[in-house]
Amino acid sequence: AAVGITSRGYRLPLDVKKSELLKLIDRLNQDREVDGILLQLPLPEHLDRVDCVSSIKPEKDVDGITPVNEGRLVWHYPGLYPCTPLGIVCLIKSVIPDLSGKVAAVVGRSALVGMPTGTLLENEGCTTIGLHSESVNCAQWTKKADIVVVATGHHHLVDREWIKPGAVVIDVGIHRHNNRLSGDVKFDEVAEIAGAITPVPGGVGPMTIAMLIKNCLKAYEAQI
Repeated sequence: AAVGITSRGYRLPLDVKKSELLKLIDRLNQDREVDGILLQLPLPEHLDRVDCVSSIKPEKDVDGITPVNEGRLVWHYPGLYPCTPLGIVCLIKSVIPDLSGKVAAVVGRSALVGMPTGTLLENEGCTTIGLHSESVNCAQWTKKADIVVVATGHHHLVDREWIKPGAVVIDVGIHRHNNRLSGDVKFDEVAEIAGAITPVPGGVGPMTIAMLIKNCLKAYEAQI
């Protein structure tokens, strides 16, 4: 509302039938007054995420997570890209405007964050290292990187031994621990050697919202 976007919320019961959800999405797809659709994840277990997300028209997919828009990202073709990865790259470029030739390590390979972030960084000219739960000795790889993005869902996985002095560190994780919110990175000790580091909360989260707003505007302009 603060930036002039009208939003409608649809709160469905936890046991909503897939057919009912798809019917609502189809109605919003056809509604010319609706420029963007966001399906809040995670979904209840009985609903298939891929089927439900895929039912959103790509031109209204302001979350940037339909297979069509993910494919456009991989092909380096214009489209609506995932909000959190867009926010991550925007944060990095605020510190390093030209990413050409930089080495970036992305820890985590989720379809929503890790994989598209790696692709966006490659499109910006980075050499990317993709790390995940089956990678051996992750710290030896992240230590080589100018940029480290951590999106694993494991509380305080990354400490100062993972980070090259002066590196940019992006912490995507968020956990409630000892009545405090914290991330995948041990902020206090990594902040001592990092060139820049995002806090939790207050780092990637607000940028995700900013990129969602940007995607809404982009979707509106494309459809008119």
